[in-house]
Amino acid sequence: MSTPNDFNNAQAAAQFLLAQTPLRPKIGLVLGSGLGGFADELTTATRVPYTNIPFFPRSTALGHAGQMVIGNANRIPVAAMQGRVHLYEGYSAREVAFPMRVFDCMNIRAVILTNAAGGINPEYKQGALVVLSDHINLQGHNPLTGLNEERFGPRFPDMTQAYWKPYREATLAAAKKLGKTVYQGIYVALLGPNYETPAEIRFLRTIGADLVGMSTVPEVIAARHMGIKVLAISCVTNMAAGILDQVINHEEVLETGERVKGDFTALVRAVLPEIARDVEESPAPAG
Repeated sequence: MSTPNDFNNAQAAAQFLLAQTPLRPKIGLVLGSGLGGFADELTTATRVPYTNIPFFPRSTALGHAGQMVIGNANRIPVAAMQGRVHLYEGYSAREVAFPMRVFDCMNIRAVILTNAAGGINPEYKQGALVVLSDHINLQGHNPLTGLNEERFGPRFPDMTQAYWKPYREATLAAAKKLGKTVYQGIYVALLGPNYETPAEIRFLRTIGADLVGMSTVPEVIAARHMGIKVLAISCVTNMAAGILDQVINHEEVLETGERVKGDFTALVRAVLPEIARDVEESPAPAG
């Protein structure tokens, strides 16, 4: 259950992180399986293991470095999480969303969330990048259950613009300039950690899902609860069960993430100035 300690703990973690660096980022990133390399290219970077951050959940998933990197991307200060935690690791939805609370207390007003996902839409190929336009939450958990912390946001937040349309449009325009094909699609989140059965994938396709994964949605819900704008990009690291006649393994996920990291990094770098400009022009949130 959410408690008043959530706010105090997030503030303590934020103050600790800000004390490690003179940079004051307004944009946060969460780098999923195989996509953490972007943070390695940040300049004037400070790296803080999650184990050192007060109250911060510790990542145990393969392919997640488990550290916060605060640095500059083309002179734009960002706070990048190399790895995240998941419900399947045994964390609650509130714990999974805690880093978003910390970002809010750091005065971060926009986040770029990334993940490795299984492709359901047959138009996708392994290695495709997909900008999320919406999601379906089938994880059976929500980070907002329990007592509402009004200092974060309202009891019943609107999710009509879960994924900020201007950021999506800017990303698709940036991809076009780079000469890259980037799709737009709907992500469905399941609990995991097993991959889905072919029958489950047929069901998910029927209800309108283009991609399937085990993350991101709790973070999006918490971010929008606080008024943080969200851009989310999936890397299709494998085709979902039954789409191709082959088994799925996590090594394949990491290998595909490694293969597309150049395209992914170029896309994020291209869209960051647009997001930074929007953040600077947007009024500060009340409260």
